[in-house]
Amino acid sequence: MAPPTEHPHIVVHSPALDGSRRVTSDDDTLGIATHADDVAEILRLADLYVTDVEGTDLIEWQGGGPDDWPGLSEHHTT
Repeated sequence: MAPPTEHPHIVVHSPALDGSRRVTSDDDTLGIATHADDVAEILRLADLYVTDVEGTDLIEWQGGGPDDWPGLSEHHTT
């Protein structure tokens, strides 16, 4: 089966005061992310399989890129 030719407009919004970021597709909120891995999981759960959330041009990162999670870096271990 060929992949769909149109992709939804996926946006990772600017960080909230706690550092989390809202992920939306068009007008729908898909979830709240606290790390780039969360973005990938949120998209997977929405049947939007994007394996490289940091390198794709399908995601619009607002207020900073995939490495910008202010206030949360001390809480996430790699």
